[in-house]
Amino acid sequence: MNGHAITLLQGLLGVAALVAVVVVATNWPSPLDLWLTLRYLRSRRSSRLLSLITVIAVGGVTVGVMALVVVLGVMNGLQEDLRDKILVANPHVRVLTYGEGLRLDDWRNVVGEVRRTAGVAAAAPFVLTQGLITAGHDYAEGVVVYGVDPDTGKRAVTTFARHFTKGDLTFKPTHGDVEGGIALGARLASKLTAFPGDVVTLVAPAGAKFNPSLGAYVPKFHRFEVTGIFDTGMYEYDNSYVALDRRVAQRFAGLDTAVTGIEVRLTDPAQARPFGVALEGRLGYPYRALDWQSQNASLFSALELEKLAMALVVFLICVVAAFNVVGTLTMAVRDKTREIGILLAMGLKQAAIRRIFLAQGILVGLTGTVLGVVLGLIVGTMVNRGHWIAIDPSIYFIDHLPVHSQPLDVLVVIVASLVVATLAPLYPSLQAARLEPVTAIRYE
Repeated sequence: MNGHAITLLQGLLGVAALVAVVVVATNWPSPLDLWLTLRYLRSRRSSRLLSLITVIAVGGVTVGVMALVVVLGVMNGLQEDLRDKILVANPHVRVLTYGEGLRLDDWRNVVGEVRRTAGVAAAAPFVLTQGLITAGHDYAEGVVVYGVDPDTGKRAVTTFARHFTKGDLTFKPTHGDVEGGIALGARLASKLTAFPGDVVTLVAPAGAKFNPSLGAYVPKFHRFEVTGIFDTGMYEYDNSYVALDRRVAQRFAGLDTAVTGIEVRLTDPAQARPFGVALEGRLGYPYRALDWQSQNASLFSALELEKLAMALVVFLICVVAAFNVVGTLTMAVRDKTREIGILLAMGLKQAAIRRIFLAQGILVGLTGTVLGVVLGLIVGTMVNRGHWIAIDPSIYFIDHLPVHSQPLDVLVVIVASLVVATLAPLYPSLQAARLEPVTAIRYE
């Protein structure tokens, strides 16, 4: 439904643009027409009110275009920032297996096969499980345990290593009575009051043994030293993720020498979906490929639909501004009725009168469009760089409102605004061209 709506709107915009091009091509003004157009736009004592209304009409187009540029930039910013945040600890493609165990035993062969596939920039095994963490207090928190190979990010599949504020992915503990190092998300570390050098306890869901004396399963406790803090800017990761050395995570999850799967970084992230389908066919059963686009399809579809809806709503401001242009030109025709009659009596063609007022309306729209685009880009840049608008990261995943204007969106806004500005003055210009010279000269 979303795709059909976008296609329909593109078709309507294309038809309107074609009509506007035909209107301009068949009413191209001569130098005399342009001279008279500019003369009519000048302020005179007898038409100060008309000049003020013209300024208001230009302002209406400016505000509409500026709002449309900013809104589209906001929606693009949300999409791009969410994509970047998601890909911090989420690879382009994950190779998993079917089955209850969700484990990959022959992962070394699979990694070699994946790395030989065209379009793969990097591939590595990973472990993903869950646990319960406590820092020696009464408070405990459920976390996602992410096991990765210990490196500084040079060979990493994701950008996870770049977001460490303290420590890195080497996981080197200083205490001798711990099983290894652990990295915590910034928000999780704040809740646990755990800092580098502190020891935390992680409870594994696997490996619990039945105690006959208690008549219950006793969980297995693991002690780790906090060796790093990461801050990705995405609430879900910073609030509930912990990272371990991949080999330590294998023991923690009870996988022995197996891993959860293979994470893959592609040279072109946009091709993740077709690449995943091709990789599944190459590896065969029981392997499956899960790409980041399919995992977050509903989120990005909702954002795309919201972008379309917001653009339509704000575009109505441009339509309202077009009515201002119509009103301004209608008043201009009434104000210049006698002058129009004199010009017609002197031999000026009706087509020239039509071109004069059509050019006047197009100039109003063009001026408003240029000012609106410039102001929209300036405001968007200032809001984005200054982080002026803070939002709740627990709801929107990010902590400020981003604005990223795309050239294609700006071009569409310019075209749509100019189409409206071209079609709006048609009626007043036709009315001016239909005036009878004698009636117009006698007009009071």
